[in-house]
Amino acid sequence: MDTRQFDLPRYLSVLPLFNELSPTELERLAHGCQLRRLARGDMVFHVGQPCEEFHVVVIGQVKLFAISPAGQEKVIELVGPGNSFAEALMFTGRPYIVNAQALTDSLLLSVRKQAVLDEIEREPKFALRMLAGISRRLHGLVHDVEAYALHSGMQRVIGYLLREQEMEDGSAVESVTVSLPVSKATVASRLSLTPEYFSRVLHELEAAGLIEIDKRDIRILDVRRLAKYQPQ
Repeated sequence: MDTRQFDLPRYLSVLPLFNELSPTELERLAHGCQLRRLARGDMVFHVGQPCEEFHVVVIGQVKLFAISPAGQEKVIELVGPGNSFAEALMFTGRPYIVNAQALTDSLLLSVRKQAVLDEIEREPKFALRMLAGISRRLHGLVHDVEAYALHSGMQRVIGYLLREQEMEDGSAVESVTVSLPVSKATVASRLSLTPEYFSRVLHELEAAGLIEIDKRDIRILDVRRLAKYQPQ
């Protein structure tokens, strides 16, 4: 993608945070944005750096993670195209509390804090949209914490595989292929599982005739049976 031809106002207009802004407001906000190309492995930011902007993934995928005192990595969130991160922290005036790294070659849109504050001052309703977006993100994180605390490792893996497989009318397809967007170790960390346990669960599901594994491609043979599966 040629970033010189990237239509920033048009892209902003399709994001949930900004889709109610007028063309004039979008043009104004675009002046506070910057596009960044990142190669796989590049850091977006580190813990402790000042947070003066939030970010939207245009292309690629970004990993938010923390490092334990023992040096172990815990993946907190995987952020894909069209999704934002760091918007809540930006308003606190505090530095970043996690790390962010590009998992693939990525294009990132960074929106400066001052541009957002200026827009809120001009149009207070814009603050409500920002709050709504932050609330949706918080709800998702709380849901994840509940799932990790109340669900078994098997249930977490099945839930992950089924998460995106609902049809728009609410019914589930019979079979589907899920392509893991990142390594199995990264997905395991996101689910608070060890890589070994994650692989063991996948092989158990394969042995039960519920999935077929081909590297990062996992074919779910029967969505309904997988959803109801209970290990013996």
